[in-house]
Amino acid sequence: MAEADNAISLRRLDAHYIGMLEYAQAWELQKTYVKQIDQGEREESLLLLQHPPTYTMGSDKHPEHLLLDEDQLAERGITLFQIDRGGDITYHGPGQIVGYPLLYLDAEGLNLHGYLRSLEQVIINWLSEYGIEAGRKPEYTGVWVGHSKIAAIGVKFNKARKRRGFVTSHGFALNIKSGIAEEGFSGIVPCGIQQFGVTSFNDLTGLELTVEEAAMQLLPHFAKEFKYDLKLIEE
Repeated sequence: MAEADNAISLRRLDAHYIGMLEYAQAWELQKTYVKQIDQGEREESLLLLQHPPTYTMGSDKHPEHLLLDEDQLAERGITLFQIDRGGDITYHGPGQIVGYPLLYLDAEGLNLHGYLRSLEQVIINWLSEYGIEAGRKPEYTGVWVGHSKIAAIGVKFNKARKRRGFVTSHGFALNIKSGIAEEGFSGIVPCGIQQFGVTSFNDLTGLELTVEEAAMQLLPHFAKEFKYDLKLIEE
């Protein structure tokens, strides 16, 4: 009975697997959801999707970490966005799960660093199912396997207007497809980190897991780590 009572008390989280979406559209969608969640007009949500080839540069920007000029970006079909999350430059592209958790964090007992560590833990726990020993590097945010980063994390805490606390936006990017490091990350210094590399799930395992399959497997780990009653919303 205690377990049943605890399950009932969990907050609801709506999970959406959207598929491919242009970065600009996803950014506007996040802003809309953040406002609606703050006003109590929408459940807290997790958006899982892919982007066409895109570089995003956060508030800790270093233009020199973009190694391509405008002509080279156009030739490769990669768009560039200056955005409002923390962190430096990173890559989004096909074969990568991008997760945008849009969650309300109450001001009482607020631990913003703990939120980042929980995002990392979701991915670490999922990878462990496949025998992949992933972890953290104390000086860097993200998830690492040895000296190669498999997931980047950059978030924004939007101050809530109706309640005391924040609504999160932006989130994580988890590399799934083989060869993604060469396809997109070779044109930047990812997150400004020069001394370490980038890897992907399929490169590590030799499997051919799709982004959608990986996203569905990730959901229960997210719900467990953040203590939500998850509902998958069919798009």
